[in-house]
Amino acid sequence: MNFRSTCLACASFGVIALAGAPLAADPVIKKVEVNGATMTYVDEGAGEPILFVHGAVSDLRAWEPIRGEIADEHRFIAITLRYFGTGDWDWSNNDKPFNVATHADDVAAFIKALDVGPVHLVGWSYGANVATTAALANPDLVQSLILFEPPLSSLIKEGEAGDAAREAERKMFRPVTAAVNHDVKKATRLLIEGVFQMPPGGFENQPQELQAMQLDNARTLPLQWRASDTVVICEMLRSLDRPTLIVYGAESNAYWPHVALAMAECLPQADVRVQPNVNHDGPVRDPGGFAALIDDFVAKH
Repeated sequence: MNFRSTCLACASFGVIALAGAPLAADPVIKKVEVNGATMTYVDEGAGEPILFVHGAVSDLRAWEPIRGEIADEHRFIAITLRYFGTGDWDWSNNDKPFNVATHADDVAAFIKALDVGPVHLVGWSYGANVATTAALANPDLVQSLILFEPPLSSLIKEGEAGDAAREAERKMFRPVTAAVNHDVKKATRLLIEGVFQMPPGGFENQPQELQAMQLDNARTLPLQWRASDTVVICEMLRSLDRPTLIVYGAESNAYWPHVALAMAECLPQADVRVQPNVNHDGPVRDPGGFAALIDDFVAKH
């Protein structure tokens, strides 16, 4: 497994209070059969449909901090991808490999099953890779793309800036690689601390609800670490004629802005925004700020 294309997006119930936003009522969890698997999702509000795709060691709870704000003005839909979440795995219905292609195919099938396309498709980290792949394969299902820090390492350039991005990538993911095959909980803690730029032991300083969600999904980490890399090259992106917003954190390490800017150069309709005072944790550290970026972009497209 090449750790460069593997990352996460994670948040949880309760974290919303840390950001100063009011807690919304508990969501109603729904289910739908997609490609032989049961997918859970939340569907609230009315108006333009906005579909949210979580990342690694996460599930639909990743978007709880912004659910209320989005559902006030739009149709908010958040899904839990195959293999993620808290339910038992039914391997007879989960015979597809764990990788971005499988998840992207499930996202497209989900949009068709709910008959909600085209949607504004939002992805965070690994979920941003899933959203991008789904849009490339099914552009008619996507109105626009909104991506927070996609880990598309295949877009890293040569040169000094590229070298800095690769070094930041190694620093984040090398400790996870060393631990993932023998202690998934330790690997999860290291992953969170690495991508959120926490000091050692920082995982335990998070709210208990957030830690619980991350550890609920720790079992998926070995599957993701063994998955094939996500290879997206510039020539592929040039064919994607959908408005795309790429957001990265002002405090993020060198990896994330390098990939974001490289991706934007390849897309015909790309806008790049920097979210202040956050790193890869932007959608959970400042959910109101990220929701505002989404609202503004959706209003224009």
